Amino acid sequence: MKTLMISVRFLLVSTLLTGFIYPVAVTVMAKVFPAQVNGSVELIGQKFTAEKYFMARPSAIDYNPMPSGGSNAGSINQDWLAKVKERQSTGASLDLLYASASGLDPHISPASALSQIDRVARARGVNPEVIRATLQAHIEGRQLGFLGEERLNVLRINKALDAQFK
Repeated sequence: MKTLMISVRFLLVSTLLTGFIYPVAVTVMAKVFPAQVNGSVELIGQKFTAEKYFMARPSAIDYNPMPSGGSNAGSINQDWLAKVKERQSTGASLDLLYASASGLDPHISPASALSQIDRVARARGVNPEVIRATLQAHIEGRQLGFLGEERLNVLRINKALDAQFK
C-alpha cells in the first residue's frame, strides 16, 4: 500500500509538472521572445554571392534549413579537401574555410569580416574605414558576457550596409 501511494503521488506531481507547469512556462516564454519562437530569417545563415556583400560561412547543405545538418566528410575525403583548398585559394580566413555543424550558422568572426572589408568597400565604392566602422557597430559580444566568442551576423551587417549605401 505504501508503494502504491508513492506511485500515485509521483504520477500526480509528474502530471502537474509536465501537463500544466511546463506548457504554461513555454507559452509565457513564447510571448516574451516572439522572434525566437516564430523564427527569424536573421537566425539562419544566408548565401551571399555579390561582391558588395560579406560572405557567410560555407554550408554543407547549401543553406537549406529543411535538411539541417553538416557534412560527415573528413580530412581524407577528396571532394571535401578540394572544396577547402578552393576556399583557401581565395584567401578566406579560418571560419570561412569550414561549414558549421548545422550548415546554417548566420555568424562569422570579426576577423573573417575584417578580411573581407577591402572587397566589399571596393564593390560599394566607399572608403574601407567606413565599412570598418559599420562592422564595429554590429559586433555581437559574448553571450552572458562569457559564453562563446564575439561575432557578426552576416545578414544584419549586409542589410545595414544596404541601408547606408542605397
